[in-house]
Amino acid sequence: MPEPRRMANTTELAAGETNGAIWKLEPEQRDLDANVISLAPAGEIGEHQGPELDVVLHVFAGSGALHTASGSIELAIGDIIYLPARSQRRFVAGEAGLGYFSVHQRKKKAGLMPALRSS
Repeated sequence: MPEPRRMANTTELAAGETNGAIWKLEPEQRDLDANVISLAPAGEIGEHQGPELDVVLHVFAGSGALHTASGSIELAIGDIIYLPARSQRRFVAGEAGLGYFSVHQRKKKAGLMPALRSS
């Protein structure tokens, strides 16, 4: 039976320096997916429709903006953001980049979890 354990510490990750996933949840037997996304200064994740599941984000580094179908949300350290399933979104990092932790129900088919960026 799996035991609780420390998976990562966001203060030890190089968030805001590169673009892409810099950590992801690895155990194969799980109900959740989670990852840490980093965007370099002025980096962005282009406009897209989210997956068929709800996502919760926690901003832990930098700042930026989340552009939605109804407007923009300024992102700052400490923000917890709810992204409903299939919602339109676009992320743009601020001057110091952006780092956020996301968690959602595990998607049954491949394609949602990005590959880790090599350092």
